[in-house]
Amino acid sequence: MREELNQGLIDFLKASPTPFHATASLVQRLEAAGYQRLDERETWFTEANGRYYVTRNDSSIVAFKLGRHSALQGGIRMVGAHTDSPCLRVKPQPELQRQGFWQLGVEVYGGALLAPWFDRDLSLAGRVTFRRDGQVESQLIDFKAPIATIPNLAIHLNRTANEGWAINPQTELPPILAQVAGDERVDFRALLADQLAREHGLNADVVLDYELSFYDTQSAAVIGLNGDFIAGARLDNLLSCYAGLQALLTTETEETCLFVANDHEEVGSCSACGADGPMLEQILQRVLPDGDEYVRTIQKSLLVSADNAHGVHPNYADKHDANHGPKLNAGPVIKVNSNQRYATNSETAGFFRHLCMAVEVPVQSFVVRSDMGCGSTIGPITASHLGVRTVDIGLPTFAMHSIRELAGSHDLAHLVKVLSAFYASNQLP
Repeated sequence: MREELNQGLIDFLKASPTPFHATASLVQRLEAAGYQRLDERETWFTEANGRYYVTRNDSSIVAFKLGRHSALQGGIRMVGAHTDSPCLRVKPQPELQRQGFWQLGVEVYGGALLAPWFDRDLSLAGRVTFRRDGQVESQLIDFKAPIATIPNLAIHLNRTANEGWAINPQTELPPILAQVAGDERVDFRALLADQLAREHGLNADVVLDYELSFYDTQSAAVIGLNGDFIAGARLDNLLSCYAGLQALLTTETEETCLFVANDHEEVGSCSACGADGPMLEQILQRVLPDGDEYVRTIQKSLLVSADNAHGVHPNYADKHDANHGPKLNAGPVIKVNSNQRYATNSETAGFFRHLCMAVEVPVQSFVVRSDMGCGSTIGPITASHLGVRTVDIGLPTFAMHSIRELAGSHDLAHLVKVLSAFYASNQLP
């Protein structure tokens, strides 16, 4: 099971270079399992034991299966994650020609570790909006091939590079895509139109706009002398997306279960499809249109917010509280913060720990050092919008927000197992 899950994650990461592609990958798996798409612009007809999903902006998704009884009877078991990762996004007018090289200007999305982006084989993917036969359409594209790179400056010309240097994202991050001669000009939008034709057979009259990100073409892999680790891009937080969906699809239960994966978590979640927007609340209100029933159901429900945790790094162990250093391959981590950067409380943490004990999954705890700031997740945001009890958890990783992150190869199976137990639980606290 462990090897199968790890390979499934690797395949999912490869198919999901952007939040748009991640959502499309999730949709493909849901439809293969019999889930039906609900259009937010249409009237919905749902029924007991039905399986449904909703997407918004092509980059966020909510999937749910209704129980045999009404949701009111036992509450809703929710698992939440996010589809976006820090990256380099192409600017609206990106073309640069300097010293005979054709480059694209980029904007940093999220809190990215920038140094690892140098000297990587990069490709480009995302969503393109275009006009065809007088109609405006959108389509996902993925160049797949390594078409760009950001070369480092040689140590001979930057003798203090190993002493640390501040990277200027405006001047130092534009990737190089080609060498051009003289007055030769490359039309980026024409290049996108060519990609639409090659990839989808679509002949666009004109490319109107786009949301495109560079990504590392190196595939994720199980690595280490004993295969102890998974290395790859976008583990934060596609690892949790994959685990949550696997649990939803493989768990047999008569309870109502829901999986949500929001975009824009890395930039604050404040958008129409982010956790700080109305998407999940609006969907739940349509499933439970009676206001009194809605509130009572939410108060009987529980959300497991799954987002990666900081594993204790052997070279930087002093960055952790000595009693709260999560280890790779030692199970999921319950994340706690007294200032509500995580939404965990004693009851929700206790219930999650109870589930782990019941299915023999090891469990750990994380609290940030008292002299350091703490990150956050969709957990507190979703909890504040819905009023739902929440526990923040995640798998320990290294190099979070790098172009290539590291997780334990045993931990994915641990997480799927306990999330499956959560979905199957007969009673919530």
